[in-house]
Amino acid sequence: MQPPVFIAFTGVDRPDLLPGMRRLSARYPIEWGVLVDPEQEDKALFPAAPVREALLQARDLRWAAHICGAAARAIVADPLNAPLAPAGVQRAQINHGFAGSDAVQIAAARDYGRRLGVRTVLQCQGDFPGEPGVDWLFDVSFGTGVRPQRWPAPPSPGGPFGGYSGGIGPDTVTEILTRIAAPQGALYWIDMESGVRTDDAFDLAKCEAVCRAVYG
Repeated sequence: MQPPVFIAFTGVDRPDLLPGMRRLSARYPIEWGVLVDPEQEDKALFPAAPVREALLQARDLRWAAHICGAAARAIVADPLNAPLAPAGVQRAQINHGFAGSDAVQIAAARDYGRRLGVRTVLQCQGDFPGEPGVDWLFDVSFGTGVRPQRWPAPPSPGGPFGGYSGGIGPDTVTEILTRIAAPQGALYWIDMESGVRTDDAFDLAKCEAVCRAVYG
């Protein structure tokens, strides 16, 4: 069973987590995700702009911005004039809706990434699309921890880069990787949000438990 290229832990929302994040990143391949939505900055998971900027000053870590709400919809509507993603990220996931992306939205996400010099990620709810130029996250959960009924096969070598989310956490990751059954040489990542929180707080101990289960 081929392990993922890296694990994405989404929902980092406090700068005091940074020392522990650095320790884990020194041992395991990790991408840390920060949620971005100016309309929800009063809620857990969505750090206010000053907190987000403080987190992203840690340029020794690998970061992704998960852009949601009106900000994401603006990107797929007008990628050349939409607000820029936060500085310091290597990827930008555009969570513009729950119904997938049409050809125009895919092209917009690709153009937005090229404008910023970052990879862009879109969500899909079935087999991985073949459109190049963006990464694809299989996601029927949308941060709620719901596990899908089936897991699509990883993209073929040379195709788009694909990832998996939905109900993944310390207690489920081994079983889920077995069900994904990625063949030798497959390139993919796994992403989790609710599965690494305890009492609605980001839990680095759970992140470490996932990493140990995956990589040893």
